[in-house]
Amino acid sequence: VVVTTDGRVYTKGDITSEVSIQSISKTFTMAKVIEEQGPDAIVKTIGVDATGLRFNSIVAVEISQKALGGPEINPLVNPGAITATSMVNGKSRDEVWSSILNYHSDFAGRPLKIDEEVFRSEAETNQRNQAIGALMYAYEFIKSDWHQAVDVYTEQCAIAVNAKDLAVMAGTLANGGKNPVTGKQVLAAANVPNVLAVMATAGLYDDSGKWLYRTGLPAKSGVGGGIIAVSP
Repeated sequence: VVVTTDGRVYTKGDITSEVSIQSISKTFTMAKVIEEQGPDAIVKTIGVDATGLRFNSIVAVEISQKALGGPEINPLVNPGAITATSMVNGKSRDEVWSSILNYHSDFAGRPLKIDEEVFRSEAETNQRNQAIGALMYAYEFIKSDWHQAVDVYTEQCAIAVNAKDLAVMAGTLANGGKNPVTGKQVLAAANVPNVLAVMATAGLYDDSGKWLYRTGLPAKSGVGGGIIAVSP
């Protein structure tokens, strides 16, 4: 699927089969935090530097805290992504979750739902992310309930999307935060460059530099698909 910034949609093959969005969700939860609290909230609380290590590295947390003396991670690796989820406004888990799901739906241009089977499976086997969440809380990146942050993050990764959804979501970023299909301004245009910058430097984890060198495009990958956004 290709979605242009003027709303044209080109498709070929199966565009209805759904997969769980997985790590691509990190991009939009990061955007949600930036929209709610401004770009400085991400910089001061999490950081925006590439770690150069695996997406779920615990060593990266230790190095960032001990050696660098500050929050030099980013919202697109698991420690930073779980922290970003903990930063979404809401008085309860339900409020936080509804905010995240609705925001992803606005980017996709249709109501999205959860792949419950994927969510149950990952919730039963996410001990490493639980360890990361506890460590991020211990080092005061996460300010409140790390158990909730990990659980909501796990559910966020189980949002079901198809190829068209991903293309519309990328098209929204490319179109200055305005969904090119629905016409809804989802993310303020002024905040789009901040999102694309982190996608460029950390979207493909320890391969981000190679990708950017070869293509010049910011990107984010996840299990089952990928998203590329070209800035207008």
